[in-house]
Amino acid sequence: MKFKLLPISTAILLSINPQLVLAQSDADARKSPKVEEVVVTGKYAVEQTKTIDTATGLGLTIAETPQSVSVLTFERMQDQNITSILDAVNSAVGVTSEETDNVRNGFYSRGFAIDSYQIDGVPTSWSLGGDSGETVADTVIYDRIEFVRGATGLMTAVGDPSASINLVRKHANSKDLTGFVDLSVGSWQKKAVAADVGTGLNESGSVRGRVVGRVLQGESFVDYYEDDKSTFYGVLEADLTDATLVRVGASYQNNDPKATVWGVLPGFFSDGTRPDWDVSKTTSRDWNRWESTNTNFFASINHTFGNGWELLANYNKLHYETEARLLYVYGSLNKTTGAGLNAQRYRSDGESKQDSFDIQLKGDFNLFNQTHEFVAGALRADQSAETFTQLPLGGDMSGDYDRVSVDNFYDWDNLDLDEPEWSDVRTQSQDIETEQRGYYAATRLSATDKLKFILGGRIATWERTGFDWSGIVNYGNDNEFIPYAGALYDLTDAHRIYASYTEIFKPQNYRDANGDFIDPLIGESAEIGLKSRFLDDRLQTTIAYFDIQQDNLAQRDTTYVGTPEQMYAYIGAEGAQSKGFEIEVVGQPIDGWNISAGYAQFTIEDAQGNDLNTDNATKSLKLFTSYQFGGALEKLLLGGGVNWQNETYSKGITPANQPGRLTQDAYALVSLMARYSFTDELSAQFNAANITDEKYYSQVGYFSSYRYGTPRNYTLSLNYKF
Repeated sequence: MKFKLLPISTAILLSINPQLVLAQSDADARKSPKVEEVVVTGKYAVEQTKTIDTATGLGLTIAETPQSVSVLTFERMQDQNITSILDAVNSAVGVTSEETDNVRNGFYSRGFAIDSYQIDGVPTSWSLGGDSGETVADTVIYDRIEFVRGATGLMTAVGDPSASINLVRKHANSKDLTGFVDLSVGSWQKKAVAADVGTGLNESGSVRGRVVGRVLQGESFVDYYEDDKSTFYGVLEADLTDATLVRVGASYQNNDPKATVWGVLPGFFSDGTRPDWDVSKTTSRDWNRWESTNTNFFASINHTFGNGWELLANYNKLHYETEARLLYVYGSLNKTTGAGLNAQRYRSDGESKQDSFDIQLKGDFNLFNQTHEFVAGALRADQSAETFTQLPLGGDMSGDYDRVSVDNFYDWDNLDLDEPEWSDVRTQSQDIETEQRGYYAATRLSATDKLKFILGGRIATWERTGFDWSGIVNYGNDNEFIPYAGALYDLTDAHRIYASYTEIFKPQNYRDANGDFIDPLIGESAEIGLKSRFLDDRLQTTIAYFDIQQDNLAQRDTTYVGTPEQMYAYIGAEGAQSKGFEIEVVGQPIDGWNISAGYAQFTIEDAQGNDLNTDNATKSLKLFTSYQFGGALEKLLLGGGVNWQNETYSKGITPANQPGRLTQDAYALVSLMARYSFTDELSAQFNAANITDEKYYSQVGYFSSYRYGTPRNYTLSLNYKF
């Protein structure tokens, strides 16, 4: 399947309406840059006059932001049954995922890993090793999820060239009682109940509250595995004066799955051939656990001065706790006998804590008969992480690691792999301190009514010290300057071209074959594009071209033989270049019809022209659309979507000591949905995912092992709104 830029953009736009009507300019229509004021045009698009802070902090509209921006609205997540951060990434344009196991997932954009995350626009550190299960966290507490593709070092402290994900929490913004209750059942005996209730707490409505929660339980297509998730969130808001808003709240998310997989299925037999397992095949036992609890307390104040300038201050306290009892299977599997594998039994517990504070001042100023914007801010975040391990009593110890022989992997259910008796000795295997500081400023200068320039920079410090399983940890940098520049020009009232540039600097925790950390990523990222509006702002489109160049990009060292102390080694690729384009169409072209469609394509190579990060899809198509009928069928809404990606693969040496390749062919996942409204308050919704029952790998990055994606499944829900 081949795609070209012009045919796709032309076909999508003309299929929607052959007579496109240009919308009016929004250049002077922006209102207060408070993030919480974002509303939508239709159901899937953010109104162009509303603002976001994810990329620059200037409170610009999406059209005024000189980068590619996608937003998953709450309505979109509800229609598509998006209930986790992983689901959200799999539904957003220009980003992809790799499932390591039931808990851990990697996210990618433009060929690079996504390591920049924000909550309400404030950068936060996630432990993607699975300590707190962030990537499978519930989305019920979020009003929307924003994806800014390209480097966002101005706001997120490191010049990561992939994307930044901003999770925007629901706010207590209703003076009247409003909310919903949702009951759902699904494949593999899944059951969930969710509620969202907000109201004013005094007669004037100057004090408001909101509580949100969801509880989910069920089994899985994977043998033994069971889900058990609980999410609760509460927030209070108070208008101290007409100009001062205070917000305090807390969230609690507990994920306690049973029979959690640690690692993935063997990808090769000892003779170098590849197995074809059933999707239900697992390497876990029913005693395996990987529980994680994430507690977040937060407070913020927003004050608007008489001249229109705003002062914002935020405090966040994150506390992650984890307890795991796992089984890791490894070795060379004999095709005939099923022997050759070993199992490592592992128990650990740990916690991480993060305190962060940021302050921001922004506003407009007049100069040379033009209005300009300015923002300045500072961030301080400190994170600590500790992990303790316990070994089984007795057994075969290889160094400090437990090892049990797997006599016949084909007879997995009957093997003697019960939970052992654990030693009372807890050994500390991780003690990490991470310090992050940043000071930034940016301004948008209006050269003319049509031409704007954005200039800014950040002085960033990011350091990590301590020790973990791989040895002494000591990397990071002080006072690195990350510049940012952008330009926007209005071709017409409805068409705006833009360009942006920033440098890349990112410390890395990958080690080479000698156990040393590879050097930080360095490079630069540039993007140009066209943002357009049609049909009185009902339809929004973006076409972007990007070019990212960097050195020291971590790549798996395929010649390295792993050890229990260091399973993998990496080398830094020089002259890595990712370049490509993205197209996105979102909005409500006619009453009742909502659409979100996008296509991304890129190439990523080193200085010698060798492909890099080949386990990432370089071509991907995301489409979801729904239609609310009128007339006699006015109570019915139908929708559907498709996610397509091209071939991915990884290379290495097979157990037969021959060069090999683990490949996932191009595939598409198709979904359908329907909603019927019995009354204005009561509705029933049906969602079907992967309706063709496509069998596919959800990751191939480890070469010698892989994981299957979710097969066909269904969800039926009953929703009552008030």
